[in-house]
Amino acid sequence: MRKTHTLFALAFISLFAMVSFTVAEYNTYPPKKNTPIFTKVIYEGNDEVYNKYTLEKDEFFNPILQGCYPDPAITRKGDDYYMVCSSFAMFPGVPIFHSKDLVNWTDLGGVLDDITEFNPHDTGISQGVYAPGITYNPHNDTFYMIVTAFSGGLGNIIVKTKDPMKGWGSPIKLDFGGIDPSIFFDEDGKGYIVHNDAPDEGKELYNGHRVIKIWEYDIENDQVIAGTDKIIVDGGVDITEKPIWIEAPHIYKKDGSYYLMCAEGGTGDWHSEVVFKSDSPKGPYIPAPSNPILTQRYFPKERENKVDWAGHADLVQGPDGEYYGVFLAIRPNEENRVNTGRETFILPVDWSGEFPVFENGLVPMEPKLKMPEGVTNKTGQNGFIPNGNFTYEEDFSSDKLDFRWIGLRGPREAFIKQTKKGLEITPYSTNIKERKPTSTLFHRQQHKNFSFTTTLNYQPKSEKDLAGVTAYQNENSNYVFGVTKKDKDYYVVLEKNYKSNRQAELKSEILAAQKIDWDNSINLKIVANGDKYEFQFALKGADFKTLGVTVSGDILSTDVAGGFTGCLLGLYATTTNDASPK
Repeated sequence: MRKTHTLFALAFISLFAMVSFTVAEYNTYPPKKNTPIFTKVIYEGNDEVYNKYTLEKDEFFNPILQGCYPDPAITRKGDDYYMVCSSFAMFPGVPIFHSKDLVNWTDLGGVLDDITEFNPHDTGISQGVYAPGITYNPHNDTFYMIVTAFSGGLGNIIVKTKDPMKGWGSPIKLDFGGIDPSIFFDEDGKGYIVHNDAPDEGKELYNGHRVIKIWEYDIENDQVIAGTDKIIVDGGVDITEKPIWIEAPHIYKKDGSYYLMCAEGGTGDWHSEVVFKSDSPKGPYIPAPSNPILTQRYFPKERENKVDWAGHADLVQGPDGEYYGVFLAIRPNEENRVNTGRETFILPVDWSGEFPVFENGLVPMEPKLKMPEGVTNKTGQNGFIPNGNFTYEEDFSSDKLDFRWIGLRGPREAFIKQTKKGLEITPYSTNIKERKPTSTLFHRQQHKNFSFTTTLNYQPKSEKDLAGVTAYQNENSNYVFGVTKKDKDYYVVLEKNYKSNRQAELKSEILAAQKIDWDNSINLKIVANGDKYEFQFALKGADFKTLGVTVSGDILSTDVAGGFTGCLLGLYATTTNDASPK
């Protein structure tokens, strides 16, 4: 699917000339003698809701993607469903999933997996790429993924493929601004792009005032047609009420009419989904009288099994002929923290009337759903993504590392190597607090209550060397827990790095450190019970004990740390450590 080798080489040389970072900061093998080796990881989730609500044979759990998988978009070709989500500065960009039935999903990796074409090396974790759209065009048997990329001057881009199982073509830069684009192909073969944008210059009426704009799309040349842009929604459903952040638009055609579905209210506790109707793809669009068609904003704050922030949806027809909608929502912990981030949920959609409505999307959401008729729940089996409570064990012995393991601001393959002894991580000369690629292999936090355990074999040479684990929300909000050396002694150390919206500077604090009798091996564990996190270690087969005291997970939540991501749990190594025991 990629360019020829000659063009690829030229692109790489050009990129290297422009961005001296690319090769210089990606270490190469053979690794240094003090390369950390992680021999095993066990992630175990144990949320009360899944223990309380057991599944019947015809049921499955919601969300379908637990952890930080926000802004889902979905498309269908025959019996195959493909879904993409936001990834921000995680790498590869735009995770993509496949299903035959909307219940059982497999992870296909990331659409933007070429560092020479998508390089988020210097972006904050909540930048990179977000709010993708994916659409199958039956007129040319081609899939289109469109997204806004805040990296390398890309802006809005589109990539194409005949088969998402076999990779994607190179990004094509599109000549328009704004965010949250999606592409629609009409029955006559014409293409259109819709997206969120600012109002025309001088016409912004209030903070959060946005518009939805449409362009005609030249399918032959893969570009919007200059001069065809038009605002089709100004502000939202009712601009007199000053609606905020109309965004994430998608167009559908049903029974000869065009439907525009958008998110409204901002991606927080006023989030919702709204819909409009028109006789033409370019409007005018009339809002449904029953808007919103999906929201969780009207219910008591302390409700049981709380799901909130629902919106940013996309629709597809299911294998049973009925409609379904995928969307983002959150499951906050007991302190209303959002540590698992925005997750991907699904609900059936009733489109028997004039407008679609999410079934049970306007009442407090339940943790499980009925499956489409004829579907068997195979989640967690035979390569299908697990959901509910599950245990995942990884010894890094397989030929291909599971796609759930990701890099940040660069590819994981640049610093990892799977060996007979375990996973080697060649440390970068960057640390976790820098807005650069770090030598950290990440796994999303997927439960409120979980444990994340690993065995580390390592020989630090100085206090600049550290290897261990991290609980990471962003470069300014994280915990580092690992082994380092000071003088002739070895220590296990816990560092807190944090910066609130009111702070001018990042603060780093050593919460605890303990000198240890070191024989080059240690077991490290992160344990969370809602908002309470503990960092534990065990030496020479001894029982685990907590280093320091239980700490708050507040800095691992977006309501404190800001941004759009959930907590990531990482296997981390660095040669520029500053988490030194006092």
